[in-house]
Amino acid sequence: MLMPGIPGAPEKAELRTEHKEVIPFLFNPAELTITKSASWNAAEQKGGNSPELRFSAGQPGTLTMSITLDTTDLGTPVTAHTDLLLDLLKVDPKLPGADQSRNKARPPWVTFHWGPLHSFKAVVERLQIKFTYFAADGMPLRAKADLALKQFEDDAVKPLQNPTSHTPSLQTVHRLVAGETLDRLAARHYADATRWRLIADANKIMDPLALRPGTMLIIPELPVRRRG
Repeated sequence: MLMPGIPGAPEKAELRTEHKEVIPFLFNPAELTITKSASWNAAEQKGGNSPELRFSAGQPGTLTMSITLDTTDLGTPVTAHTDLLLDLLKVDPKLPGADQSRNKARPPWVTFHWGPLHSFKAVVERLQIKFTYFAADGMPLRAKADLALKQFEDDAVKPLQNPTSHTPSLQTVHRLVAGETLDRLAARHYADATRWRLIADANKIMDPLALRPGTMLIIPELPVRRRG
């Protein structure tokens, strides 16, 4: 029997738009790639081996992923799902800051959510859709979408965080497979099996024995020990 707070099936990822609309993923992404960079300038230093670097500015973070869309079992066009992604690149004159008299408008921002994880506000910087399977009449049934999200504003939030704790520290996400336990995960990530309670607390797990394969788990960073 499942205990409260333990999902019976893996959480599905989704995009939430500025219009408060939800775009669910048919299949969860296998990987998420986070990129963050900063600009540093080197001042000329005569007679030195290496110049001192001076910070210039931080650059927007990016979050990229590949999404599989498949409606073969339903027998319906997969374009119903790909069109939702394409709409995120359309200019919307109703959004804040738009000015039709100056031809000023933009597409909506989105946030990525997957269980307890969510991203910063971001705009779709790049979208590539490749249709890979068709019905006999030419109806597209399967597609792969490569999605790149770019940070929309400086909200002082890391790319992925746990909104329940509001802690902006970067987290590792692990998909549980058959035979894995929390103490084994703690031994792998922390080199200390006794730290399994950190994983349990981060995921609000009441009964570790009720976990099922496929469950997405946050592996939090070890707390920093401060010297007294």
